[in-house]
Amino acid sequence: MKKQKRDMGSRAFDRGYRAGLSGRSADLCPHGNEEQRQAWITGWREGRVDQWDGLTGVSGVHKMRVSS
Repeated sequence: MKKQKRDMGSRAFDRGYRAGLSGRSADLCPHGNEEQRQAWITGWREGRVDQWDGLTGVSGVHKMRVSS
């Protein structure tokens, strides 16, 4: 069975969220496409806010998506 990929915007958001949660800089955005870059930055911002609020480790697991 083939694994279907999620849309690229959703993947960019998830990767940006993880980057923000880990404290990496927004300058490290790997996307050149404007839509994907915007999704990555939005995810990064949410990740940074969650990091500042202390939602790292086990307390922040509920915010992360599970890919199946």
